[in-house]
Amino acid sequence: MNDAMHTHAIRVYYEDTDLAGVVYYANYLRFIERGRTEALRDLGVDQTVLKARGIVFVVTQVNAKYLIPARFDDALEVHTNIDWVKRASCGMWQVVWRGREKLFTAEVTVACVGTDGNPLRLPTEVQEKLVQAHNVG
Repeated sequence: MNDAMHTHAIRVYYEDTDLAGVVYYANYLRFIERGRTEALRDLGVDQTVLKARGIVFVVTQVNAKYLIPARFDDALEVHTNIDWVKRASCGMWQVVWRGREKLFTAEVTVACVGTDGNPLRLPTEVQEKLVQAHNVG
């Protein structure tokens, strides 16, 4: 559980829940998006600077598994690891935990594209940071 390259704390708010009082399924995607963003930030990847250069990241695939529901006011952790890195994309493994309970897992593929939507190679400095995080994690 504690072998994540990056950990991001999340609190479940009332607005995150559905009529049954559990976290609405789509909100887990928001939670892991925040986890990926913070993981990249901690690696020194500034997405604002990249966007100014005409480079953005897009999610191209998510394989998600919902295991146990989270509820209002739960303290959660989003763990993010780099699974693999290619020339224009990378894969991330993300897990949402409540204490020692694994609630949600996702394999996420993120691709690098221009602001025009056309595929681009990862900038060398970004690719190096992702590879280093993959090798450490």
